[in-house]
Amino acid sequence: MLEKAIKEQTQQIVSHILELSDLQKGQIFVLGLSSSEVLGGHIGQNSSREVGQVIVKTILEILEPKGIHLAVQGCEHLNRALVVERELAIQKDLEIVNVLPTLYAGGSGQLAAFDYMADPVEVEFITAHAGVDIGDTAIGMHIKHVQVPIRPSLRQIGQAHVTALASRPKLIGGARAAYVEDKIRKN
Repeated sequence: MLEKAIKEQTQQIVSHILELSDLQKGQIFVLGLSSSEVLGGHIGQNSSREVGQVIVKTILEILEPKGIHLAVQGCEHLNRALVVERELAIQKDLEIVNVLPTLYAGGSGQLAAFDYMADPVEVEFITAHAGVDIGDTAIGMHIKHVQVPIRPSLRQIGQAHVTALASRPKLIGGARAAYVEDKIRKN
């Protein structure tokens, strides 16, 4: 039952974030995940590979048909490195680093990314266009400027607090400048 609820909550939240953030084919969506928080524990203390698998598999099922890339952030023990498909790392000229995640260094989301991605690698940095933070894992360092908070329709997965970020183009110019309308800019 818990697995079904986590899957449904993840689907609802990620679908809503995609709708609000207007992500396009080829762009990057970052996931920060604490499975411990999802299960009601303290971040990094009760990691669950199974929870990571449900969430990552669910997100991939949503993103892949849209051509949106997933980057899964690791914990501070891996300096918040990210798992991505090797093809993306090569395409974006990302520096691949040599580390394999474990349940308590990298975490359940990264292990699941290695389970479900075709050719996963770790990279040190990425600039994603939007993302979801499940369990207050601090994804902001991986979202491009200008960051805009997204308020998903649900604010929890299991017991974990959920926040989200998207990005929009910087507004430059001054009093005489005009701007193209975008979906996520606050007026």
